[in-house]
Amino acid sequence: MLESQRERVPLNDDGEQDTALAFLSFARSCVLKKVGGLDDEQLRRRLVVSDTTLLGLVQHLTDAERYWFGYTVGGDKQHADVDFTMIVPADRPADQVIADYRTAIAESDAHLRAVGGLGTRTAHPVGDEHRTVRWVVAHMTGETVRHAGHADILRELIDGVTGR
Repeated sequence: MLESQRERVPLNDDGEQDTALAFLSFARSCVLKKVGGLDDEQLRRRLVVSDTTLLGLVQHLTDAERYWFGYTVGGDKQHADVDFTMIVPADRPADQVIADYRTAIAESDAHLRAVGGLGTRTAHPVGDEHRTVRWVVAHMTGETVRHAGHADILRELIDGVTGR
């Protein structure tokens, strides 16, 4: 029998923002759960033809958090040119990549608290127009959930652990 990390989805339903942010938080938690308890080699193990690894997914999502919430929502120009790569340099410690993701999440949450709500327009345009924070939250939830699914498959291939 496979070991499961399955947990219940959030039941938050006290309004649009409460529900949206609960599902974003849940998706982030699922990603972090997938990398928990693995060693450096397992986190860097390439199991598919692409360069996707568990650690690479975390690094990619860190860049996404910083670009979408830091730059697009918060206006922080230092995150305007992230590269979204999934290739983690061999000399970059795995625990630092994971810590950076946790820090990026905290920074993103601070940007979300600082805006006037989901209907607020972004500081920088997406394409040729400013979107709402609602759009960015929906986009990042979808992006994080998609990569959490990738992480779930990679984790199952590594040690048989499954679940969201």
